[in-house]
Amino acid sequence: MNINFIGLDIAKQVFHLVGLDHNGKQVLKKKLRRNKVLSYFANLEPCKISLESCASSHYWARELSKLGHDVTLLPAQHVKPFVRGNKNDYNDALAIAEASRFAQIRPVAVKTVEQQSIQGLHRLRRSSVKDRTALCNQVRGLLAEFGIVVNQGVGNLRKAIPCILEDAENGLHPVFRDALALKYTQLTQLDELIDELTTMIKKDAQQHSEIKRLQSIPGFGPIVASTFFSVVGDGKAFKHGRDVSASLGLVPRQHSSGDKNILLGISKRGDKYLRSLLVHGARSVVKHAHKKEDAMSRWVTRLIERRGKNKATVALANKLARIAWAVTTTGQPYKENYAL
Repeated sequence: MNINFIGLDIAKQVFHLVGLDHNGKQVLKKKLRRNKVLSYFANLEPCKISLESCASSHYWARELSKLGHDVTLLPAQHVKPFVRGNKNDYNDALAIAEASRFAQIRPVAVKTVEQQSIQGLHRLRRSSVKDRTALCNQVRGLLAEFGIVVNQGVGNLRKAIPCILEDAENGLHPVFRDALALKYTQLTQLDELIDELTTMIKKDAQQHSEIKRLQSIPGFGPIVASTFFSVVGDGKAFKHGRDVSASLGLVPRQHSSGDKNILLGISKRGDKYLRSLLVHGARSVVKHAHKKEDAMSRWVTRLIERRGKNKATVALANKLARIAWAVTTTGQPYKENYAL
């Protein structure tokens, strides 16, 4: 049986695969339990295996690559147009196999265990910050029902709650006062968790030469640098720096027709978290650009005069992503006075 392409539809327990020959004819159709997947592919001749980039796909890509197969991860939005008929697992696997034959579809780079570990730290920290924000908003809203208004900001609420609990004349019912004390304890625990995760990220960033080099770029602290490394890796999946900024949604959308090029706002595709960090980092550079005389600061100052601070910030975020790719691929730190 000559199998050239295999589309593997992964799941938690039951996997489905469809194999095609070099002409695209279906020659294999099989269902596997999770514990049988690796043993099955270990006895199969090396071929091209494609998976959708989704939950646990990076793990399976690494494991299947160890068996000698050529494994690629395809973006789910590019696989969907190949699905024909009703949606089921076999049709999904067939769509993946057929999409893998098109070289125009850019695969997703397989993440290393190290990249996924760093990404996991950031996601835990991000979810903890989100939980803390939700808790603060909820407590502020409930206190407003009793006529107690606290200004926005975690710091303001952190200072206000002990005073509110000690004030016996503010009209709070004893039951709600006890519940508020519990929420304050939860807020303190979330603060400690966020601080501990942040410390872990910063400590880990100091142990990687790639992340330390990225921190030489203006606007790149340990959080931004480690996030960029966890998403982009060694940068070899991208041919140009512009490909990186395009994958992060920092380039204009197009709506062109009839040889008329129409550029819109940024596309906002890709990793939203990294894009927001790059914009925040760029904003800090823009804020202090007028005080400096290096090439980047002069470029930013001229751009602010022409287009304003907000557009200059996004344009700088685009440039920082491209610079970060160059630093990653060349192995050289950022040079401040290098011509832009």
